[in-house]
Amino acid sequence: MEAPNVVARFRDGRVAKGYCLNFNAAKPTFYLIDAMDNGKTLEVRLADLKAVFFVKTFKGNPAFSAAREFIGGTPSGRRMRVVFADGEEIIGYSLTYHAEGLGFFLTPNDPRTNNERIFVVNNAAARIEHVNMEKNPPSTPIFYEMDGKTG
Repeated sequence: MEAPNVVARFRDGRVAKGYCLNFNAAKPTFYLIDAMDNGKTLEVRLADLKAVFFVKTFKGNPAFSAAREFIGGTPSGRRMRVVFADGEEIIGYSLTYHAEGLGFFLTPNDPRTNNERIFVVNNAAARIEHVNMEKNPPSTPIFYEMDGKTG
C-alpha cells in the first residue's frame, strides 16, 4: 500500500508536506517522510497541529476557493463546520466526531478540493458546529465551543 500524501499544518503556522507512514487517530504521534527536505523522517505530535490534510497532490491550486456552504450530494456523516483559532474555516462531513476525542476525520464538502480527507485536532479549533440541514433554510447550527461549554 502506498503511503498517503499529507500536509501537516501546525498551530504556529509551520507546514510539513510528505508521506505518512503510520497515522492513527488514537495515537499522539505519527511519522512523516518530508517531501520538501530530501526525505527526512519527522516525528509529528498531534498536539502541535491544527489539522492533517490528506491531499491528492502537494501542489494543489492556490487560486481555488472551496464552497463556503453545503453544496448537496449524499456524503455520509454529520454536516460539520470547523472554525480554527487562526480564523480558517472548513466544512464537511464526519462519522467520527466526539468532543472528548483527540480529533476527528472530516470529508470535505466540495469534491473539487485537493483535500481527500482532513483530520481535525479538536484542541486547535475555536468552534466546531454540527450543521442541521433538515429544514429549509438551514436551522441555527448546534455548536461546540472548545472551552468546554456547549451552546
